[in-house]
Amino acid sequence: MEPQASQGRSWQLITAALAATMGPGRTGTRWTVYLCPVHEADGQHHNPSLGVRYDPAQGKTIVRCFAGCDDQDVLARLNLQVRDMWDQLPQRDPHRPYQRPAPRQQQPPPARVSLVDKAIEYAQFPIPHRPQLGEPIGPPEVIETYVYRWPDGRIEGAITREHIPHEHGHKKNFPQRRWTGTSWESGAFAPIPFRLPEVVNAVGRGREIFVCEGEKDVQRAFEAGLVATSNAMGAGSWTRDHAQWLHGAGRVIVVADRDRPGYRHAAKVADTLHGHVGEIRILQAAAGKDLTDHLDAGHPIEALQRVPYLDRHYRQPLSPQRQVTRSR
Repeated sequence: MEPQASQGRSWQLITAALAATMGPGRTGTRWTVYLCPVHEADGQHHNPSLGVRYDPAQGKTIVRCFAGCDDQDVLARLNLQVRDMWDQLPQRDPHRPYQRPAPRQQQPPPARVSLVDKAIEYAQFPIPHRPQLGEPIGPPEVIETYVYRWPDGRIEGAITREHIPHEHGHKKNFPQRRWTGTSWESGAFAPIPFRLPEVVNAVGRGREIFVCEGEKDVQRAFEAGLVATSNAMGAGSWTRDHAQWLHGAGRVIVVADRDRPGYRHAAKVADTLHGHVGEIRILQAAAGKDLTDHLDAGHPIEALQRVPYLDRHYRQPLSPQRQVTRSR
């Protein structure tokens, strides 16, 4: 993107440096977005995460990395300084006596925005809405049954994936059943991860484990030669009871579905594992919504993309303060 002369000296200076170093920017409704020179200068494919906009009221160019890089580090990579963000620094009159500013009225602190909300805002996911499918036009069709087992192979329960045909599509349904030892009963079963025997074996052998949002993606992952797991009943249903079975794993990759519930689910999974496994990554499909779409599109597992904010946060070691909190 060419620098815009009408937007001040700081804008011209910073955007020219970014264009020369990182390539052209992409103009949006509020921000012009570039690759970040701090964490996206490795020559690999990235979704640009450095926003730049001009504030005419301050005569200032605002630089913000949505993945959390410090503004000063960004400017240093461009051989610029913090003062270059202003068109002109205010000049102090040496003949004017210093006056203590009037005390400011105490304002309530602004509401803190969570990391997952920042990630959702950056992804610009639409507000979810329930599709209008009309009336049912046929009985449920069983697509697949997923059996949950204890590490020794004992059956605990099962989830049935059903499609119910409607006038304008089909509705998904996932009834649960539990095994009593002699028969099946309708209802929830113990909170254990899907494919638990393979998960326990992978933890013991130090293998990489993928956590997906649903059983379909887990099955697809195993077809690709990976070890994967999930919880029953989809997004939001993961608990610390599920997480305890992964404690001690060397590396866990949480694959987030590309939507609001998917990001929130991935953050919940990562939070229950943070500090209990060697490394956590939060990644997402390069094409489509989930891991199945990613693999079906022909992408290798190495092409999964990081989720802004969340991946960076959970890759860091657990802070000492949170370690103390968890030990209580």
